[in-house]
Amino acid sequence: MRGAVLYGPRDVRFEQRDEPKIMKPTDAVIRIAATCVCGSDLWPYRGLQPVPAPAPFGHEYCGVVEEVGSAVRLVKPGQFVVGSFFASDNTCPNCKAGYQTSCQNRELVGGAQAGRLRVPLADGTLVATPGMPPEDLVPSLLAASDVLGTGWFAADAANVSPGKTVVVVGDGAVGLLGVLSARQMGAERIIAMSRHERRQTLAREFGASDIVTERGDEGVKRIKEMTGGIGADSVLECVGTQEAMMQAIRSARPGGYVSYVGVPHGVKLDGAEVFFAHVRLHGGPAPVRRYLPHLIDLIWNRKINPGKVFDLTLPLDQVAEGYRAMDERRAIKTLLRPQEAA
Repeated sequence: MRGAVLYGPRDVRFEQRDEPKIMKPTDAVIRIAATCVCGSDLWPYRGLQPVPAPAPFGHEYCGVVEEVGSAVRLVKPGQFVVGSFFASDNTCPNCKAGYQTSCQNRELVGGAQAGRLRVPLADGTLVATPGMPPEDLVPSLLAASDVLGTGWFAADAANVSPGKTVVVVGDGAVGLLGVLSARQMGAERIIAMSRHERRQTLAREFGASDIVTERGDEGVKRIKEMTGGIGADSVLECVGTQEAMMQAIRSARPGGYVSYVGVPHGVKLDGAEVFFAHVRLHGGPAPVRRYLPHLIDLIWNRKINPGKVFDLTLPLDQVAEGYRAMDERRAIKTLLRPQEAA
């Protein structure tokens, strides 16, 4: 089997890797129908996160179950499934509370940019679709495995509800799907912060009512002007930088909610400023598994089309170009198809 391996900054290679196999009774092996490049993959790709040794890459996936371990009861060969980037048993206290990415037995699912993938804790991690999906639904089901689930968590954690004013900081795939999620949850006004025309267009298509191009303090000032000097009810931070985090906190009204789902790099909070801001903060790695049944239902019944965030589709053996296109902002998100699934 061949798959993506990251060797170092901007050095992604498509090369021979070991075939995945059942290692524990709770495992499953799936044949990948589609995978993709995540915005969080760009941190190590750019050298901003160390890669001590060549590493198989990719954590977003959907596909067909080929084999299951002896202890797997809910997942069956032949099913089309979607899973999260963290494997979870879905039975521990943290899972039952809806935080499967903090499962007491969690395992990171990696190496999905390949033809096949081993998924630990299959019964608690994988969710089957009602049947074999039509080809045009595959991109949206793939989006559910991370960026849609993360955008949905961002909206949920920020207490988005009918009639609220929402600000989304970040115009990557997660931010754009945060817009979609906020619209689905009934927000009255959704302000997307973006400087890129193509992303602005998609944000509006997903439900944004306003676009703000300013960043940092100027962005905060613009939000305050648009909200009568008060700030937004809910702010979704979907980037992970210091500027984005402070912009989010400062854009929220007193008593408002700020969610943070961008993987943080160099983010530090001033205790006094947070204390006097009077905002509620909640976030972290999205518990995608919590939302998967609902998101799959919405996609299956064609009520949402999150797959539109994929504006570049490549065969898997061109994975390096997929990384370059996102790194250079020529693509919002790259979808990769193994040749046997293309």
